[in-house]
Amino acid sequence: MSPCIVTAALTGVLTNPNRHNVPVTPEEMATEAKAAQDAGATVVHIHFRNQNPGLGHLPTWEPDVAADIVDAIRAKAPGILINCSTGVVGNDISGPAAVLRRVSPEIAAMNSGSLNYLKVRSNGEWAWPPMLFDNPITKIQAFLDVMREVSTVPEFECFDTGIVRSVELFRQAGLIETPMHVSFVMGVSSGMPANADLLPILMKEAPEGAHCQSIVIGRTNVWDVHRRMAELGGDVRTGLEDTFYLPNGDKATSNGPLVDALVNIVRESGREPATIEQTRKAYGLD
Repeated sequence: MSPCIVTAALTGVLTNPNRHNVPVTPEEMATEAKAAQDAGATVVHIHFRNQNPGLGHLPTWEPDVAADIVDAIRAKAPGILINCSTGVVGNDISGPAAVLRRVSPEIAAMNSGSLNYLKVRSNGEWAWPPMLFDNPITKIQAFLDVMREVSTVPEFECFDTGIVRSVELFRQAGLIETPMHVSFVMGVSSGMPANADLLPILMKEAPEGAHCQSIVIGRTNVWDVHRRMAELGGDVRTGLEDTFYLPNGDKATSNGPLVDALVNIVRESGREPATIEQTRKAYGLD
């Protein structure tokens, strides 16, 4: 079977560094990227955080901040591929577009459809005000135009089965070309559940020849889904954005142990983690 690309999602969108040990500063991000690389990851997915004191839980699209973080990662973890987040609510993509143009990442997340982003607490109250994560075709096209401009490969993130199927429609409409990288985002309360039994169906619905990746949010079923994806020949992602818990239930305080655990699962499935050279080839960057 082909080598398995392992991605580390270092920090997430809004996780509070005062409550969880997520990296925020360029130095912290670089240290976590290096730990992930040493454990076997060849891609890091990154969100950029506000660098002002006490505001590290908030996102930023400041190009200078993004450049400082990406430069620090590339210096400390040479060769590792950068995958930038681009997610914004609304039609104004000027922030992420400015970041993409400034740092020219190898890869960028391409949120491929809209989702009512919901979660309910045990007392029946909304965990946050119900929101629509809106990604209409006009917005997708605008992002793809910027990615094409800076030679960045889109990673199509799909929160639901219909969104997975839509990626093939993007291809038919001429929006995208191969190689295609499609991620199944599982475990969001109002999206696809973290259920390994879904993976064969999702891979069948993905465009023919696409590289498929599991992104699994949560605690209990995360590792079973990743194991099944590795067995099916797909790629996998972990990190503090996705889970705080190791397979044995212990809480992870950094990305390195999470990647190490995932690499062990990849090897138990009979595969090896991809090298940087193999990863670049898979993304058409060689």
